[in-house]
Amino acid sequence: MNPISVNKSAIPIFEQLSNQSSSFRVISKKGPKNARLIDAGCQTQGGIKAGILLTRICMGDLCTVHISQEKYEDLSLPTIHVSTDFPAISTLASQYAGWRISAGGYFAMGSGPARALSLKPKELYKKLDYEDESDIGILVLETSEEPTDEAIEKIAKDCRIGPVGLRIVYAPTASVAGSIQISGRIVETGIHKLYELGLDVKKIISGYGFAPIAPIHPNATRAMGRTNDAILYGGTTYYTVDEESDEELKRLVREAPSSMSRDYGKPFADVFKDSGYDFYKIDPHLFAPAKITINNMRTGSTFTAGAVNIEILRKSFGMQ
Repeated sequence: MNPISVNKSAIPIFEQLSNQSSSFRVISKKGPKNARLIDAGCQTQGGIKAGILLTRICMGDLCTVHISQEKYEDLSLPTIHVSTDFPAISTLASQYAGWRISAGGYFAMGSGPARALSLKPKELYKKLDYEDESDIGILVLETSEEPTDEAIEKIAKDCRIGPVGLRIVYAPTASVAGSIQISGRIVETGIHKLYELGLDVKKIISGYGFAPIAPIHPNATRAMGRTNDAILYGGTTYYTVDEESDEELKRLVREAPSSMSRDYGKPFADVFKDSGYDFYKIDPHLFAPAKITINNMRTGSTFTAGAVNIEILRKSFGMQ
């Protein structure tokens, strides 16, 4: 068993969010089957501080996270900065939204440490050579609805723990905390793209990235489009890798940015509409940061590709 437990590492952050719920503008409560729930943006406002902790929980707290104001040409936007020295585990084994939770009429995308108990998806954990062991499972749900009894039972069963051991934080995309935690996936998005292109992500030694935080839109589809665009057109990443071949890294960096996709060049909401609102018809190469840099610590070489697209950001974000 891996000595690093993403669930155990995230427990203190969940408890902080729960114990100081009023100062984080979240609602902490007992849910179905005595699972512990935190509403970070559905029936409450949530906020910036909650969004930062939500990002840390998603990554099993194997990261540092802060928010600052950054310039994107003539635009000044709030921006989340994320770094990790456990890139594969904190992102693909924990933060990656790789768990489609469907129970009865309830649906949500699941991410965070509890995925490493359920091993969703199993093939990914096999390649990472990682699984977690914990009586407490912490899950983050991207949803506008509190999880139902049926959903709680399914999650607990898949995690091989009792419902009383579940700790679930949930927030919709169209909320401050929800928007922040999605932009906080910037490092993960780049690593997942490199993984899909064939890189052994266990060779990534450290990862850093930053992305603008999308302005909130009340329409769920538009909000989802903006949060995607924050990464696809505004996200910048930097990775330190231990790789024998510079040539292989050159290929990976060249193919990795979102600009290599056939669907690149318009706001994600428009891409989604053109696909008939079917994610599976969207070119998967689009899901990547705008800019990627890789430093090969073995050779000293550094490669960069891609660029921030300020015009698409301006259009997507409704900048006047």
